[in-house]
Amino acid sequence: MSYSLKDIAVALGCEAAGAIDILIEGVREPAEAGPAHLALAMKPQFAETLPKGRARAALLWAGADWQAMGLEAAIFAQRPRFALSGLSQMMDPGPEFAEGVHPTAVIDPSAEIGIGASIGAFTVIGPRAVIGADAMIGPHCFVGAGVHLGEGALLHPQVTLAHGVRIGARFIGHSGARVGADGFSFVTPEKSGAERARETMGDQGETAAQPWSRIHSLGAVRIGDDVEIGANACIDRGTVRDTMIGSGTKIDNLVQVGHNCIIGRDCLLCGQSALAGSVKTGNNCVFGGQTGIADNLLIGDNVITGGGSKVLSNVPSGRVMLGYPATKMDIQTESYKAIRRLPRLLREVAALKKAVSKQGESD
Repeated sequence: MSYSLKDIAVALGCEAAGAIDILIEGVREPAEAGPAHLALAMKPQFAETLPKGRARAALLWAGADWQAMGLEAAIFAQRPRFALSGLSQMMDPGPEFAEGVHPTAVIDPSAEIGIGASIGAFTVIGPRAVIGADAMIGPHCFVGAGVHLGEGALLHPQVTLAHGVRIGARFIGHSGARVGADGFSFVTPEKSGAERARETMGDQGETAAQPWSRIHSLGAVRIGDDVEIGANACIDRGTVRDTMIGSGTKIDNLVQVGHNCIIGRDCLLCGQSALAGSVKTGNNCVFGGQTGIADNLLIGDNVITGGGSKVLSNVPSGRVMLGYPATKMDIQTESYKAIRRLPRLLREVAALKKAVSKQGESD
């Protein structure tokens, strides 16, 4: 599919100049762009590579001198990266799933399939499941008993929605995402060594070896509208109440959300982040890659954690955290700088001790 430069500019709400009738078939980085591509020269340093390609038109920042770059036309955006969101949506052909219900799909007679929904090969839809209108379910997916999947949802191949999961409209689940597995809840007849160590900050006492007994997960998972879950991410069901994911939240690949967690609206959980059980977060939080959050903590609105942070205590709203244990970013940075200075400081202290010792001997 191709679009004229004018059509693209109108759709993005941006200005265009030059030969706006040029047809665009795709987008490329400047050095790789051909005549039918829109080059993504969104910053001056990106535009420097335009001569390596053959682009006739480019997406540029506001006020850029497109003619000096040798272009025939250009689109200008006040915030080019945001414009790229709409542009990429226009250019994305999407998954090529067959329409309708594939003959190998297994659908329980009590399931309700919405108008325009498509269900791929070898997918299983369980009893009393409700599939919303225009949902697209790829091959080898599993939708368990009593699941509600909202309209316009997209399940890539091999997504699992366990029994009782309820998901809003326009959900996207990438390959291997698992929603509604049992929570990791086990208990011993007497206090375990782990419990004692936590209470005493290290001493396990005379704890004897004990077997672990499962606490079954009786809750489910509830997910709002416009949520996206990445490949091989896992959202565990609640122990008694439901695990909850707020509308607009985006969850990256290989993220773990433990049982009973409540995630607010419009949060970002980046790759390999892990939230232990019963964490509650506010809205608009951003957890950098490999962030770990200990169980039963409260995280306020608009909290940001840097990559690799390990959060061991409650975090108030608006705070930016970094490190292990996570502290305010400015404090963590200052501490890191101090640690880097320690070897030099120790050498200086050793030299001072040596000088004082020699002074004492001479006296």
